[in-house]
Amino acid sequence: GYTLINVNGKQLAVLNFQGRVFMDNLDDPFSLANDLVNKLNKSTNCIFMDFHAEATSEKLAMARYLDGKVSAVVGTHTHVQTNDARILPQKTAFLTDVGMTGPADGMLGMKPDSVISRFLNQRPARFQVLETGRGILSGCVIDIDDKSGHATSIKTILYTDDQVIG
Repeated sequence: GYTLINVNGKQLAVLNFQGRVFMDNLDDPFSLANDLVNKLNKSTNCIFMDFHAEATSEKLAMARYLDGKVSAVVGTHTHVQTNDARILPQKTAFLTDVGMTGPADGMLGMKPDSVISRFLNQRPARFQVLETGRGILSGCVIDIDDKSGHATSIKTILYTDDQVIG
């Protein structure tokens, strides 16, 4: 899906797509993204995509496929921020995974014991949200030239209660 928002007097399209590798079967996100981007380019050239996918290769493939057609492709899903923020050759910002916001001492935002149990016995387990301890806020800041829609910079940010990175 997508939404259009007004940022400093300029329309920004925010897209949310899901990958298929190691995930439930879905329609082809590449052809759907291509069709939607072509439609949106008639009203804005500033387009940000959140690509929720498991495989890092699929996230980079989407970014390369849309390089120069969108302002940014930022991956989500793994809950761990990657250290590969960059501007691709055709000026699309890319980050494999932005990370997460939630409990810093959990696993996927959950109590470690409930996650570890699943690895030990290979049986489904209900994960329990970790509600205490340090927090974490992961993200990135992307500058976009509002005339061209091209990214000019991307920088990751990561805050916990006791450290700031980026």
